[in-house]
Amino acid sequence: ADPLLPRGENGVDGRAVRVGTRRSQLARIQTDSVVTMLRELYPDLHFEIAVAMSTTGDKILDTALSKIGEKSLFTKELENALERNEVDLVVHSLKDLPTSLPPGFTIGAVCKRENPLDAVVFHPKNCGKTLSLLPEKSVIGTSSLRRAAQLKKKFPHLEFRDIRGNLNTRLKKLDEKEDFSAIVLAAAGLKRMGWENRIGQLLGPEDCLYAVGQGALAVEVRAKDQEILNMVSALHDADTVLRCIAERAFMKRLEGGCSVPVAVNTLLKDGQLYLTGAVYSLDGSDSLKETMQTSVTYPHQNEDGPNDDVQHVGITAKNVPGQAQEAAENLGVELASLLLSKGAKHILSVARQLNDAR
Repeated sequence: ADPLLPRGENGVDGRAVRVGTRRSQLARIQTDSVVTMLRELYPDLHFEIAVAMSTTGDKILDTALSKIGEKSLFTKELENALERNEVDLVVHSLKDLPTSLPPGFTIGAVCKRENPLDAVVFHPKNCGKTLSLLPEKSVIGTSSLRRAAQLKKKFPHLEFRDIRGNLNTRLKKLDEKEDFSAIVLAAAGLKRMGWENRIGQLLGPEDCLYAVGQGALAVEVRAKDQEILNMVSALHDADTVLRCIAERAFMKRLEGGCSVPVAVNTLLKDGQLYLTGAVYSLDGSDSLKETMQTSVTYPHQNEDGPNDDVQHVGITAKNVPGQAQEAAENLGVELASLLLSKGAKHILSVARQLNDAR
């Protein structure tokens, strides 16, 4: 194995390792958790959390997420800091990262996934209920087209409305006003914030497939920065890497983003990777859903040489067998191709047009 880092005075080349983060409380908690893991792995290194920036996505709060534009909403400013060498790594929710990263960047680590399911948080007056028990025309808040499309179909008696803002803001809107009977959020974010007790209902795959990469944290680095890349790669969780490569490859082949309802569910069991993928019309009335599987049991070969930095949908995972990553990527592409052959392109382009017109 290559020597991880030169033993500088306090860090790589004797300097601190700077970690960039967004200003939101959840972003800080996620970044802190990654830095804690790194400090345990590299007690000799000095890590500092830099520049708590507000991103475009944090600033524009009066517009639906799906309308502002694509996935780089929350990540662009952080990538600029990375590019200018102001920070060495940035922690993101993997689901915020586009399936194609700008040249020069890579996801150097995908940490062990938290529960990827969606969760329902109810207004205090609906405590103890589930979505099916809410009265007719109850209003559910979600900024996700994916969640709304699936839940409209499953619970036709409910109404769905946009709710924006970070987790704190959304919970406050729910609790202090009478506008919403419940809101739908990622279980992972609630858990990381320590608000697990607010989860009134977990939505299993039969109710709501989740977003690509949901629940996983990604560490973005400069693709050419071998030292930092080697250092963070110790954080990779092999199962999560393979599941997320399949999910991202599926999304990429469909050319999906925030502005269309694309959803997945993955399972890795006994060396088999199962991927369920679906696309929906905005109101959920039209949908396509299929499941495929592939074997991902491959020995780890020593893949030194020119191809040791192969990226799979933006992820560089040297410590996960390359053939397994390839199999996972092919699975995502094949499943997407199957849905496309059944008419997914039409469903998605209509969804995109309707969303643009909203």
